[in-house]
Amino acid sequence: MSQSLLKTTGLQLAFGGLVVADNINFELHPGERLAVIGQNGAGKTTFINICTGFIRPSGGTVSFDGRDITRLSPRAIVQRGIGRSFQLPQLFLEHTVRECIQLAAAGRTGRLRIWTPLDRAIPATEVDHILELVGLRARADELCSLLPEGQRKLLDIAMALVLQPKLLIMDEPTSGVSTDEKHGLMAIIMRVLDEQKITSIFVEHDVDIVTQYATRVAAWISGRIAADGPPQEVLANPEIRRNVIGE
Repeated sequence: MSQSLLKTTGLQLAFGGLVVADNINFELHPGERLAVIGQNGAGKTTFINICTGFIRPSGGTVSFDGRDITRLSPRAIVQRGIGRSFQLPQLFLEHTVRECIQLAAAGRTGRLRIWTPLDRAIPATEVDHILELVGLRARADELCSLLPEGQRKLLDIAMALVLQPKLLIMDEPTSGVSTDEKHGLMAIIMRVLDEQKITSIFVEHDVDIVTQYATRVAAWISGRIAADGPPQEVLANPEIRRNVIGE
């Protein structure tokens, strides 16, 4: 197998008496689609917060593309090649869809200054291409505050894509999206990631979404990875069915 893209060794973290990372040893390889599942409080979001620099562990290390990123800031980790979208889309609601992409691109290029026009941060053709990929080009000049939740999720992901990541980590990309729209949303996301050759991790509660779109599943229980492997194998595990899925 190829060299790991993301690797954690001995990750440890507790909040008081609550252990949220219990000696986590984990590897992700290029091209994988990893679904992270678990009950609320199992440690899923804490894990991705550690991997993206929002929380520092009390022990252990995180490596990306062969380099230690454990103590780097979120900005520095983005610059190394890890993009992220959030459970609640992090958008500039007073700006248009196009301007949100331009603002995100400015973080990558460093071209934006106080007197520099926003449209110089990134070529218009690149903005149009990103928006075309996620199906938002027709709404490019609308305020993003007017978008429905599913399209807000897509815009949040588009803002991560413009950073040209090697790995995209998504925290519950289908939360808040209607049942009828979930599969369409994930189909768009996964098609784009495949086209751009971007490895992905996504936190998800919907078993149908996990089964259809993940190539691998890591199931969390009480701060540890209780099962890790192909979706059919993990989801058939009696411990996972009892303590994660709730059957």
